[in-house]
Amino acid sequence: MQNKFTNITLIGMAGAGKTTIGSLLAELSGKEFIDTDELIIERTGMALQDYINQLGHKRFQQVEEQTLLSINLQNHVIATGGSAIYSERGMKHLQASGPLILLEVGVETLEQRVRNLNTRGLINPEAGGSFRDLFYARKPLYKRWADIRIECSARSPKEIAREILKNPALHLNH
Repeated sequence: MQNKFTNITLIGMAGAGKTTIGSLLAELSGKEFIDTDELIIERTGMALQDYINQLGHKRFQQVEEQTLLSINLQNHVIATGGSAIYSERGMKHLQASGPLILLEVGVETLEQRVRNLNTRGLINPEAGGSFRDLFYARKPLYKRWADIRIECSARSPKEIAREILKNPALHLNH
């Protein structure tokens, strides 16, 4: 019987390294890689921030959820946008095909990494507030959805990818 858990989905804040680590993880595991932010850009024909600016964060969240629900792939590493955790339906859908792995990075490190707040495509449904406020508002949701949590602050992307592959909870064949 084939394991229904063929995908690995990465969740976490902007700047956590989902795309970088996801690409390495795909390479090391022999899986394909997709980034949901890139799928949204393809779907809308617009940069994320442009879409949010023109149509608002509620419409962006609808498109993000539709994009998450449209993913019906096997043997992939999926990097999600930081706001994907707002979609209960989207998270359940992704979780059905594999574990959700939270890349945990301290807020100070994230603030150093994420310098393009005005163009990054960050949404905060509560409106307003700083990046730090957004971090603390999202933290419980990331923890809620995470099947596996990986501390990433002081390690290289390759070390993190290798740790994920070694995690016994994955039961991956590589």
